[in-house]
Amino acid sequence: MRLTPFLVALSFLTVFPSTWNKAPSQREISDSRAYFPVVGWLIGLLLLGLERGGRELFPVYLTGALLVVFLVVITRGLHLDGFMDVCDGLFGGYTPERRLEIMKDTHVGAFAVAGAASLLLLKYAALLSLLSLAASGGSPVSWALLLFPMLSRWAMVIVLGAFPYARDQGLGSPFHQGTAKPATAIAATVAALAATLMGGVGGAGIFLGVSLLAWLLGRAMAGMLGGLTGDTYGATNEIAEVAALVAAVALAPYGLIEPLPQLLG
Repeated sequence: MRLTPFLVALSFLTVFPSTWNKAPSQREISDSRAYFPVVGWLIGLLLLGLERGGRELFPVYLTGALLVVFLVVITRGLHLDGFMDVCDGLFGGYTPERRLEIMKDTHVGAFAVAGAASLLLLKYAALLSLLSLAASGGSPVSWALLLFPMLSRWAMVIVLGAFPYARDQGLGSPFHQGTAKPATAIAATVAALAATLMGGVGGAGIFLGVSLLAWLLGRAMAGMLGGLTGDTYGATNEIAEVAALVAAVALAPYGLIEPLPQLLG
């Protein structure tokens, strides 16, 4: 595939701007989902570099906080903002129309604040747990830091392809133009292979678990909204990140988050 879809994915999912001679076509925007797991893996590499530097300078508590802040900054807070809007909309409205109206409102409600605080607390606790395991001589955190942002971006690909868009126009509407099955298949192959090769049995299990969770989330949100929106894609990413991290914390002490070649001896 051409370079433009990758640049679209990079620009959409991160703070890094991408420039091109002409605006990307609808097809190129839709095809960019093929690179979502790749962009997630690149974010994981940056997280790993930050963790390696942080362990030399700071206690694990501060390093964990830096990783959480980095995840917000690297995405411009876009996914977290979507999660907050979804919390307000789903819990603050009683009809699909009212929920969509609340989600479009720029004001922040109590459900958004409570949801964001809970999410960030869980993410920090999970990252701190991984760092503490490594500091105490347990399983290294390298593979988990590479895996969870990649799999959460794969989760967005699932809901993009499996459920209709709820609005006529919006941030996520260009992704529903044209046929996206080849791009989705590429993303699935990349995510599955990378999760298994980098995380072994545990990585494959987390891949399957995140995939199922994403589909269930998408089905629930589509049922409440009449379809999905850009905010729900961000919410899916945030929830999948936490789920993958919690699973990694549970599996890492048993040596299950290891590269497949290493597990096979």
